[in-house]
Amino acid sequence: MEAQTDIQTYLEQGKEALAQGQGREAAIAYAHAAQLDPNNPQVHLGLAEANMALGNYGIVQLASRRVQELQPHGGAEGMIAQALLDLLDHRYERALEYTDKAIELSPGVAYMHALRSYLLRALGKDYDASLARARATRLSFGGHFENCFPPLETRYSTGYRPVPPPPTTASEAQSTPVIDSRPAESGPGWQRPNQVQRQIIRTRFALSRYANIVTYALIVINTIIYIIMAVLSRSTDISLDVLINFGAQVNPYISQGQVWRIFTAMFLHVSILHIGLNMLSLFFVGSATEVLYGRWRYLVIYLLSGIVGGVVTYLLGPNALVVSAGASGAIFGVFGALGVFYFANRRALGGYGAGAIGNWIFWLALNIVFDISNPSIGLADHIGGLVAGIILAALLMPRWSRRRM
Repeated sequence: MEAQTDIQTYLEQGKEALAQGQGREAAIAYAHAAQLDPNNPQVHLGLAEANMALGNYGIVQLASRRVQELQPHGGAEGMIAQALLDLLDHRYERALEYTDKAIELSPGVAYMHALRSYLLRALGKDYDASLARARATRLSFGGHFENCFPPLETRYSTGYRPVPPPPTTASEAQSTPVIDSRPAESGPGWQRPNQVQRQIIRTRFALSRYANIVTYALIVINTIIYIIMAVLSRSTDISLDVLINFGAQVNPYISQGQVWRIFTAMFLHVSILHIGLNMLSLFFVGSATEVLYGRWRYLVIYLLSGIVGGVVTYLLGPNALVVSAGASGAIFGVFGALGVFYFANRRALGGYGAGAIGNWIFWLALNIVFDISNPSIGLADHIGGLVAGIILAALLMPRWSRRRM
């Protein structure tokens, strides 16, 4: 439920930015929403609309077709997606037909009326275009949707320069530089996106289809390493020699300068039950945390929590030939980061906030009790990773979440 709340927030931010003619801000808001729900047709339609304003027509085509894939049996979003595709092909009458059908289904969407105004103006129907534009302004509480569509030829609109025909394929869009054909004096506060900003938006759109790619990659890496060690051990229970050779944490070896074992140990597991439980935990806890914090913050939290857990194990553990291995410290850090997010956003979560925090505390207490009752489990590693995850999450909390604290 918390993710759904954030999606609606990003959708509203994107709509408001488009109404003010801020295509870049709208694209970033919709890209964040796509990370939370990559299968939401409203999100991908927003990406198409925002990139239309930026002149990234290849992205418009990709996003519009994605909307049609997610909504194959029609619907307002699918119709507007088709209208945008027809607009790029200069098939204005057909685009207007789809827009009118979409408005019949959702008459209160301001962008649809702004699109209708643009298409009517393209067809030379200036009076009707003015009425549609006024309706879009009223529904968006004063928005004018400046710079949201390709400039029209001078015979239909004054104040615009001709725009070259848009690319017809995604590959052409990527190989052909986008020419900014907006008026020299755009609306106040408008900033022309540079090539780096456009590439960031393209990358976010491409990655939005794989919202948990870092979690999946970590699971695959840990699993592959375990399989190799199992083959060398000729058993699902990894032998001590193999564990040590692969970089398990042994405090006397670290004291002799093999500090790298603190890092490598978090990718090693001693049995199939060990890796199975850890990877199952990572799948459930890591997937949510990756979406909420973003890939790079999540990866930093995971790796540094695992390292801190190893350091605490070295400082508090016995200076004997005791082999330590496992991703538990890193996973506890991710678990801590998830709790920080729930606490920081408890007001935005409303009634669900208390329940989420309560569940988090329950599972935390259950894991700690289990650790204490089982002497073979590295309690220092778990506690160190947990504390590190909490601190890192507070430092790396996304700005849009910090404002809710």
